[in-house]
Amino acid sequence: MTGKIRIPFIGDMPVVVKGSSSFLLINRAFEKFPLMIETDTEEIVQGVYPGDLIIVSAPEGGDILPALFLLELVRTHHLPVIALPKTHPAGKRLSYVISAAEKIEMRCDIKRGTHPEQNLLCSADEFTGMTLFADGEELVIENARDGISVSCIQWESSFTEKKMNV
Repeated sequence: MTGKIRIPFIGDMPVVVKGSSSFLLINRAFEKFPLMIETDTEEIVQGVYPGDLIIVSAPEGGDILPALFLLELVRTHHLPVIALPKTHPAGKRLSYVISAAEKIEMRCDIKRGTHPEQNLLCSADEFTGMTLFADGEELVIENARDGISVSCIQWESSFTEKKMNV
């Protein structure tokens, strides 16, 4: 463990924390919104506030583009989050999982997509025990692991529609 590290947020660019085989994609909420968490038995409403973290975990790595899409679907478009029952077979096939909270702990001992508690997020073992939160304009990672790398992504989540002559 390397302890605590602080990474400055650069504008609205997502931060990527990479390990040897997985990654986390992190950004802050920029507005207050209700996060709807759908379970098999209830609908939980959790407030997300400016400065809260929204983190996508890719426990087995993979392409970063789907993680960016998932991040923006929750962060910008307030898409509901689905928490599967712990016995649901789809949990094994989820490549990307997401949480939104003020402080989020990475855990490798939980099943993917089954936790409505947004302060926990399934991750690869190489990130387990790390806790992430924002402190002003910095991302803080407590219990940071040796061997992680940090970068940011310049990403435009908007598009321009161009009318076609038909």
